[in-house]
Amino acid sequence: MIPRAADVPDPQRASVEETLSYMSQPPGEPIAGTRARRRFVEFFTAQIRNPNTRAAYSRAVSQFFAWCDDHGLTSFEQLEPVVIAAYVEQHPGSRPTVKQHLAALRMLFDWLVSGHVLDTNPAGSVRGPKHSAKRGKTPLMTADQARQLYSSSCVDQGFQPKRLRPRQHGCWPLSSPAQ
Repeated sequence: MIPRAADVPDPQRASVEETLSYMSQPPGEPIAGTRARRRFVEFFTAQIRNPNTRAAYSRAVSQFFAWCDDHGLTSFEQLEPVVIAAYVEQHPGSRPTVKQHLAALRMLFDWLVSGHVLDTNPAGSVRGPKHSAKRGKTPLMTADQARQLYSSSCVDQGFQPKRLRPRQHGCWPLSSPAQ
């Protein structure tokens, strides 16, 4: 059985007792089998160390299981690449959010495959939406700032900038070496 979204413990707020009680529920609710239940909990507690990533992946997996509930999917056997692709296409989030949610599903299913809960990863072959940042977040230096940096790091120390390689002795050229 696929976990119901409401039954997935929040890894940041769940106590050890809540997590262990989730793992000891009778088979069939919400994940069939003790091994599957244990691997599922281990994924969020042992596999993902960063608390922010853990929280984001927990939300992503819960949202996916809620979508599965809405579409009548009740077992892992029903999950195929076509189902995951349909979820990705219907996802209401932005492209980076969809990519993150797909990454969470891939990682979860990889973990379940390595624990012999699933035979294959249904999200492994699904491609996410294309997204690339066209502008960086780092602001460019103005010409005055570049002159000030250049003069303070090279000229004041008596270096000959034309004879130095880039970044040698803290001296950076104002243009690329190809120019």
